[in-house]
Amino acid sequence: MGKHSVIAAGHICLDITPVFPGEKKVARVDELLVPGKLVEMNAASVHTGGSVANTGLALKRLGNDVTLLGKVGDDAFGAMLAEILGRYGAGGLIVDEGSTTSYSVVLALPGIDRMFLHHPGANNTFSADDVPESALDNAALFHFGYPPLMKKIYANDGEELKRIMRRAKEKGLVTSLDMAAIDANGEGGRVDWERLLKNVLPFVDFFVPSFEELCFMLNRPLFHQLTASGEDCTDGLDVKQNAIPLAQRCLEMGCAVAMVKCGLSGLVWKCAGLERMESTGAKWTADKALWAGSCGHQPCYQADIVRSSTGAGDVTIAAWLTAALNGESPEACARLAAAEGAASVTSYDALGGLMTLEQLKEKLKNGWKTHAGK
Repeated sequence: MGKHSVIAAGHICLDITPVFPGEKKVARVDELLVPGKLVEMNAASVHTGGSVANTGLALKRLGNDVTLLGKVGDDAFGAMLAEILGRYGAGGLIVDEGSTTSYSVVLALPGIDRMFLHHPGANNTFSADDVPESALDNAALFHFGYPPLMKKIYANDGEELKRIMRRAKEKGLVTSLDMAAIDANGEGGRVDWERLLKNVLPFVDFFVPSFEELCFMLNRPLFHQLTASGEDCTDGLDVKQNAIPLAQRCLEMGCAVAMVKCGLSGLVWKCAGLERMESTGAKWTADKALWAGSCGHQPCYQADIVRSSTGAGDVTIAAWLTAALNGESPEACARLAAAEGAASVTSYDALGGLMTLEQLKEKLKNGWKTHAGK
């Protein structure tokens, strides 16, 4: 397939992941992290993080022509991000001299889901004015990621986000939107996310959140019920009962395709009818009738080794979008997306385990097992 011109905009940060020695898994945080205790660590893994870097660079490595649009401060972390992106031949950073650069400390304890200590920094000042009209002129796809970590973007029921997505849609681009985990005790936790989604999703073709994010936004009682134990709520999730109804609600709010990442339970997708599918970006030449009304569940593939799931959802999205732009069926997109997610967790960063779509297809052809045993 030829290169597709893609814009990856939104949240960017520096991810600092302290690497715990050995592969021994723990069941509880306090088996390792105890007040007053010294824990000897391996060297930290320092990489770009956030949707712009993770999904954007994954889209680039999957063969697309990618423009990155992210915002940083004029500081040491911002310089580090620029240097790392430069290694990939990518730029597009907007420097806000009045802000600091966003960072996350990622605690990936073996056997326990990740925890994040996050500073949003310059992401909080990102607005529609940071997406120039000229950038949209020749692109086929516009992807925006992590609104819950961008204060100006989620303010006023997402008016800035709506403005961004509407402009991209009016230019004929395929539009895609990802979300992020929300701090229930922070400002993002007080946002009426259902109202925001109703405001924005009519201008979104592919809506690609995680189950936890979407459940928090649209069914808070279920979210609290499933997360009460403190364990990964997607392990053994009944996707038919819990995830697919949330995807259906997203269609009712206006998106064309809802693809919901469900961690260890794989992913689900649900597509609108033919009329809405035909209103997707004019530059997407797929057989829309093949997508119309499609719905399914793709189990998670077994990883060779699990080091960290940081960024796994982002590269899952990159594979899904690239396969869709290539004209693959929704079922094929789901297989490739789930496979890329499994490849990603073999590395401490999002991109270290990335495989090309051709490599994924070859491994799938050779009988890659899923967690469902098939």
